[in-house]
Amino acid sequence: MEGLVHSQVNPIHVTCKHSGSRFIPAFSLQLKKYLTRGGILFMKPPQSFSSVTASVQPLKAVSLDHFHNTVPSKEVLELWRSADAVCFDVDSTVCLDEGIDELAEFCGAGKAVAEWTAKAMGGSVPFEEALAARLSLFSPSLSQVQDFLAKRPPKISPGIDELVKKLKAKNTDVYLISGGFQQMINPVASILGMPLENMFANQLLFGSSGEFLGFDAKEPTSRSGGKATAVQHIRKVHGYKTLVMVGDGATDLEVNNLV
Repeated sequence: MEGLVHSQVNPIHVTCKHSGSRFIPAFSLQLKKYLTRGGILFMKPPQSFSSVTASVQPLKAVSLDHFHNTVPSKEVLELWRSADAVCFDVDSTVCLDEGIDELAEFCGAGKAVAEWTAKAMGGSVPFEEALAARLSLFSPSLSQVQDFLAKRPPKISPGIDELVKKLKAKNTDVYLISGGFQQMINPVASILGMPLENMFANQLLFGSSGEFLGFDAKEPTSRSGGKATAVQHIRKVHGYKTLVMVGDGATDLEVNNLV
């Protein structure tokens, strides 16, 4: 993955004015209510599981009327049926909460870190800046991370495990692409029965005594545009014709810039 570090990905403007791409809401049995924000199409289900899906192959325009319904449109269903691969964001998508916020709260710095997380998700600051700032507020040690994982196992969003099983049953490849940390996402991949090579996430770095050193800046997801870089790599290696990205933040929307 080191070869991906210098890849250039232009930031996406948070609108859908360009005709070559469309954002389509993801569908699972738990999704109930559709929302639109600034031209981006969202669905908001119960228990704060928000998601937005972008195909990296151009789609026909979808009427906004569809997104006031509780049943997915034909275009959305066809997208899921035709997908060769589906990439999921993890925090607040596959899982109910933001992993770094939960770890920070466990270490006593929850409120300050949550404020930075909101900035990172909204795209108001570069992701790498927000990531470094959040970690500097509590500098988690290896023992703290291990204690956190032992006491607070992942909270998987309702319906995700069933959705992943159905995708696998139809030979659709599934990936986890996250700005979170491998140490905290490994258990999620295990629960969903996904191989670790299908996971793209950041890596916390520790010293010989378990002291916090920082994060691996060579991982593509450690910076703005990184998820788009990871998806581009996946598509190039496997030659997927239709790939779907499901997520809830600004870094997920950047994937649409690949169209």
